[in-house]
Amino acid sequence: MRNTLYYGDNLAILRDYIADESVDLIYLDPPFNSARSYNVLFKHESGDAAEAQVKAFDDTWHWGQEAEHTYHELVTKGLPPVADMIGAMRQFIGDNQMMAYLVMMAARLAELRRVLKPTGSLYLHCDPTASHYLKVILDTIFGAQNLRNEIVWKRTNAHNDAARKFPDLNDSIFYYTKTSEYTFTVQYVPYSDNHIQTSYRHIDSDGRRYASRDLRSPNPRPNLTYNYKGYKPHPNGWSISRELMEQYDSEGRLIFPSSKEGRIRLKVYLDDMPGVPVGNIWDDIPPIQSQAAERLGYPTQKPVALLERIVSASSNPGDVVLDPFCGCGTTIAAAQKLGRHWIGIDITNLAISLQKYRLQDAYGLEAGRDYLVIGEPKDLASAAQLAQDSRHQFEWWALSLIRAQPINPGDSSGKKGKKGADRGIDGQIVFIDDSGGKPKRILVQVKSGHVSASIVRDLRGVIEREGAAMGVLITLDPPSQPMKTEAASAGYYNSPGWGRDYPRLQILTVEGLLAGVERLDRPPAAVTFKQAQKEKPEQDTQQPGFDFE
Repeated sequence: MRNTLYYGDNLAILRDYIADESVDLIYLDPPFNSARSYNVLFKHESGDAAEAQVKAFDDTWHWGQEAEHTYHELVTKGLPPVADMIGAMRQFIGDNQMMAYLVMMAARLAELRRVLKPTGSLYLHCDPTASHYLKVILDTIFGAQNLRNEIVWKRTNAHNDAARKFPDLNDSIFYYTKTSEYTFTVQYVPYSDNHIQTSYRHIDSDGRRYASRDLRSPNPRPNLTYNYKGYKPHPNGWSISRELMEQYDSEGRLIFPSSKEGRIRLKVYLDDMPGVPVGNIWDDIPPIQSQAAERLGYPTQKPVALLERIVSASSNPGDVVLDPFCGCGTTIAAAQKLGRHWIGIDITNLAISLQKYRLQDAYGLEAGRDYLVIGEPKDLASAAQLAQDSRHQFEWWALSLIRAQPINPGDSSGKKGKKGADRGIDGQIVFIDDSGGKPKRILVQVKSGHVSASIVRDLRGVIEREGAAMGVLITLDPPSQPMKTEAASAGYYNSPGWGRDYPRLQILTVEGLLAGVERLDRPPAAVTFKQAQKEKPEQDTQQPGFDFE
């Protein structure tokens, strides 16, 4: 199977699609709203809460039917240690949002351990809200002996919460392996300027900086006690063999003292040294600032340097990297850049769309040609099913067919944001079409049924009211002739930048867009989401395909 994005609940996808011991590295950043009050998180809930079925990771967790069902599975079908642990947690914590979150996470972590190879690693990124509970769950599922590190990432320098406590500046990343035999490559950071100036203060005739190192053995080594060019060793002997001493001499790396009573020293060149090994406190990777080039506008986006470090440390080129909460796809981007295969899972069409845009903009990759997308509609029937299951997910997916930006995307559960600002508009495309640089808009409305000429007439009124350049109606049902007539009567938008006319109001069908026989006729300079920077893979990413089955 090729690199793949999955749309849907990661628990179901892990169980249905991902085979045992098929993944080398897992990174997950499961959402949780750390700003919520603990008094709310631990408030007891009855089973009849309005939001009884929690299928999405939207920072809103409730104890209801879905949590109860998953808990029952863990207790009756899980391994005894997991069943005992989750049962004890429920007695201690109670039936509340925190417990619902932990039950959902325990089920997914058990599946993630199943799909991980014996040599594989898992990194779980979290904040202090539930980190202590998650560590207990991880210890139970992976084994406390397989905790390799608790990594502290300094994610901010802000001090807004310093009035009545020490400010929160870091996240935790729990690093576990499946067994004691695992892949790991030491990562390095450059030496500080101060260290270079004090330790590598010598400069060779060719301009190379070096440090002078003693060649004495720290312990008595009779087999390394020999004279070299009349220079005697320390009583403990040399720290290197005669063969290596001769090699260093031929390379001009030995420093001979003027007196035979002195001892030979070694030149250690700065440019031969890898740097300082990275420890478990990561304060050298800043968060993504508001004006950063890599910022795509996704609220929980992590720096790609953070994921590149994890991918480089715990996988090799050609390995499989999995992110079951992949959001805007930073893990996927890092894996692609570093020559790894990848699997991404997310429960919103908005996130899947963002990842497709990112892969296209950064690497020129096309869905279907260079990687697979599983779970998105492929035909009219599956599009209609998505509309029936979730109207808002259908809207987000339909908008992605023309790369339009949702006006009011709401949260990751599929709930749309509050009505008001969108005023009946589902999406937009912003473009600049004249020398003045003033942005212009194409307004988009999505309909999954019950369309008529009045819908088109109303959209025309919205275009005029909002002062938009153009408008688009994406419809699941085919448009009637009166609808087409109404759209045609809106006239044309004359593009000063491209010197041509575009239909001011266009009707596009889901069926036509899927088949590739319809497309939005718009100025080619139009943009929607912020484009990812072009990237050049560091390894050959055209590896042969692989199978999970």
